[in-house]
Amino acid sequence: MTEPTLYSVPDISCEHCVSAITKEVTKVEGVTAVNVDLETKTVSVTGGQSEAIVAAIDEAGYDVA
Repeated sequence: MTEPTLYSVPDISCEHCVSAITKEVTKVEGVTAVNVDLETKTVSVTGGQSEAIVAAIDEAGYDVA
């Protein structure tokens, strides 16, 4: 199994953020797991292409640091 990639998303501030990011990143081809951590403001993603994941986070309305 591949190691998850961690993305820093400093604008995460509430459960709506978590839900929006999870929804968009889950749509990315090849993604098998998404975990948005509100406390650390990070998104852990297993699978998928990094460029597509960053684009999905952007589509949800958030910037990757």
